[in-house]
Amino acid sequence: MSVLFAFIVNNLQAQVNGQEQANLTKKELKTERKVIRNPEVSYVSKFSKNNFYTDFGNIPNVEWSKDANFDMATFTENGQKTEAFYDHDANLVGTTTLKSFADLPAKSQQEIKSRYKDYSIGQVILFDDNESNDTDMVLYGTPFNDADNYFVELKKGNEKIVVRVDETGFVYFFKNLSM
Repeated sequence: MSVLFAFIVNNLQAQVNGQEQANLTKKELKTERKVIRNPEVSYVSKFSKNNFYTDFGNIPNVEWSKDANFDMATFTENGQKTEAFYDHDANLVGTTTLKSFADLPAKSQQEIKSRYKDYSIGQVILFDDNESNDTDMVLYGTPFNDADNYFVELKKGNEKIVVRVDETGFVYFFKNLSM
């Protein structure tokens, strides 16, 4: 009987030790994953660069940079300054392109002129989402649901705001940039 009891205790101890080892391994993997996604890493991933050339072809004069969220490629395409954003897995999240106010849907132009008539119109950016990537985009330090959108900077005195215009032309307040 005592031999059976010792055998059961040893088996239970082995199971507990095995579970503790599994938990330790999970913690190590999480720590390793955090290190891989460390925003303090100052270099652009070679995988992002490789994927860029797959996505856009051999575009000359590409400038690379990195922030806490993305690897970014700045380049000129069809005569327009464009930025491509790559997530931590080196997949394209989307692109931004400088546009003009006249590029907005007519409905949204009228609404902005009416609702924000005391504001001067600044930079207009088109975000073109990569629909096959679910990573949320971050513009003006604010994440938003991925979809193609225009972002329009508006200024009145010391106040600077950004409105978002969706594909159907609806205008939404996005962010106050005034500090």
